[in-house]
Amino acid sequence: MNTPLPSSRLLTLLAAAALLAGCATTSPDAAIAPVREQLRQATGATVERWPDAQAPSDASRQRIDALLAAPLTADGAVELALLNHRGLQADLAELGITQAELAQVTRLPNPGLSYARTTSGDEIEREIGLHLGLGRLLLMPLARAMASQQLAQQQAQVTLAIVERLADVRRTWVEAVAAEESLRYLRQVHEAAEAGAELARRMAQAGNFNTLALAREQAFEADALLNLARGERVRDATRERLVRALGLWGDAAEALRLPERLPDLPAQPPEQPDIEAKALAQRLDVQAARVATAQTARSLGLTRTTRVVNALELGLTRAKTSDGHRSRAWEVSLELPLFDWGDARVARAEAIYTASLHRTAAIAIDARSETREAWRHWRHAWDIARHAQQVIVPLRQRISNENLLRYNGMLIGVFELLADARAQIGAVNAAIDARREFWRADADLQQALLGRP
Repeated sequence: MNTPLPSSRLLTLLAAAALLAGCATTSPDAAIAPVREQLRQATGATVERWPDAQAPSDASRQRIDALLAAPLTADGAVELALLNHRGLQADLAELGITQAELAQVTRLPNPGLSYARTTSGDEIEREIGLHLGLGRLLLMPLARAMASQQLAQQQAQVTLAIVERLADVRRTWVEAVAAEESLRYLRQVHEAAEAGAELARRMAQAGNFNTLALAREQAFEADALLNLARGERVRDATRERLVRALGLWGDAAEALRLPERLPDLPAQPPEQPDIEAKALAQRLDVQAARVATAQTARSLGLTRTTRVVNALELGLTRAKTSDGHRSRAWEVSLELPLFDWGDARVARAEAIYTASLHRTAAIAIDARSETREAWRHWRHAWDIARHAQQVIVPLRQRISNENLLRYNGMLIGVFELLADARAQIGAVNAAIDARREFWRADADLQQALLGRP
C-alpha cells in the first residue's frame, strides 16, 4: 500500500535542510580556486582549473612549447613546473577528495523505511514507518563548518607543498645554469692549458725548455682536463635534477635550453625593516596553523554540544488493519546518558585545543627565526658576490692586462703570462660560485617568506 507524505512540519524541516545542503558542490574547481589565487599572488604564475588525468590542455601545451622554445628563465621554470609536473597536479587533484567530503556532510541523511505485518487471528495489521535521524540533521550546520575548515586547512597545506616544489625548482635551475656557466669557462681553461702544454712540448723538443718546466705545463693541462670532466658530470647531474623538477621527459627534456649565465646581481639590496611582520602576515604555514586551531575550537564546541545527546531519532508510522481501521503515530528516541556523560570526549578535545595553541605559537616563533636567517644569508651572499664580481675579478683582470703589456715589451715570457692566467682562474670560479650562492639564497628567502610544509 502507498503511504501519504509526512506532515507539513517535517516537510518544512527537510526543505530548510535541503536549502542548506544545496550550496555545497562536488566540483573540484571550487577547491582549487583559492590555491590558484594564492599561487598567483606568491609566484605570479597560474595553474589550470583542474588537471587533466591524461595530458595538459591544448592551451597549456602551447604555453609549454613556447617556454621550451627559448632559453628557460627562473620564472619560466616555475611556470613550466606548474603546467607540466604530474606530482604537482596530483597534489591539486587530491583537493577534490576533501571537496567531495564537504559536499557529503551537507547532504540530507537518507530516511529509513520500515514495513511490518501483524496477524492476530483473522485480523491483519500492516504498518509502514518512516524514520529520520534528527541528530545529524540538527548538527548539519556545525558539521558543514568543520568540513569547510578542514578543506581550508588542506588547501593551505597543498599550497605550501606546491610552494616548496617551486622553490626547489628555482634552486635546481640556479644549480643547472651555474653548472653550464662553469663548464663553459672550464672548456676555455682547458683549451688554454692544452695550447700551453703543446707549446712547451715543442720548445722542449727544440732544446729551449727544461724537463721540469715541461712537466709543470703538462700537469696543469692534465688538471684542466680532470676539472673539465668533473664539470661535465656536475652539468649532467644538475640538468637531470631540473628535468625531474619540471616533470619533463622524451623530446621535451631534450629540447630544454638554459641561459649561458646566471642573472646579474640586484644593483642595491632592498631595506627590510619589517621582514618578520611581513612573513607572519603571509606565511602559509602560520595561516594553516591558525585554521587548524580554529577548527579545533569548533570541534570542542561541537563536542560539548553533543556530550549528552548522541542519538536522537524521529519516527512516523501509519497502520491499517484488515477491518479498515487506520492509525497514525510518531515517536522520538533518545539515548540516555546513564554511563557515559561525554566528559572524556570533552577533556580530549580541550587537550587537543591546548596543544594546537602551543603548536601555532611555536610555528610563528620558528617563522620569525627562519625569516631572519634567510634574510641575513641573502644579504651576506649579496655582499660576497658583489665583492667577488666588482673587486676581485677586476683586480685580477688589471694584473693580467699589466702582464700582457710586460709580455709585449718582452719583459716576461709566454709562460709567465700563462701562469698569471692560471691565477685568474680561481677568481673567476669564485665569482661564479658566489653568484650561484646568492641566487640560491634568493630562492630560500622567497620560501621563508611563504612558509614550509
